[in-house]
Amino acid sequence: MEIKDAIEKAKQNDQIAFNFLLDTFWNSVYGFQLKRTENETDAEDITIQTFSKAFDKINSYNDTYEFSTWLVTISKNIHIDLLRKQKSIISSRSYLNENKDFYAVIDESPTPEDKLITEQNLAKLLRDIKKLKPHYQEVINLRYFQELSYREISNYLKEPMNNVKIKLLRAKKLLAEIIKKNDGI
Repeated sequence: MEIKDAIEKAKQNDQIAFNFLLDTFWNSVYGFQLKRTENETDAEDITIQTFSKAFDKINSYNDTYEFSTWLVTISKNIHIDLLRKQKSIISSRSYLNENKDFYAVIDESPTPEDKLITEQNLAKLLRDIKKLKPHYQEVINLRYFQELSYREISNYLKEPMNNVKIKLLRAKKLLAEIIKKNDGI
């Protein structure tokens, strides 16, 4: 099927003609938008909108221009409209929140009291961990203080990963029992 024939058939609502035009020009419109937006998702969305709008307005197509030029023009206008919308949303948000932004900042840094409590809790936890057998202490240290993955611990200890997981589970259960006992729970 030739492009001129496809356009004429598309004007008659021929679905095969629409598919032919979509397949023929998709890559050029998508490539154009990908260069403009530098974002695959945005380029795809705009390309879909381009073909949707073009097929809705196919009867207004002037065949003195190339069909691809007409599509790219539609695509460019859709992209410009989206940019304008985004810009107006951003400016209206900044206007509405102009004074509020300064008061909405929350200081989440810990107070000296919070730091002291954390240090005391950590010291207590470390004392409880020292009550475990050395191989349990080691696996807890590697996992929670050195933040190693199970695989890294497995390689470090030269043990199968399942053994590491079981050892860590056992160590956590024993540590929980020690903590309960010390807290009188």
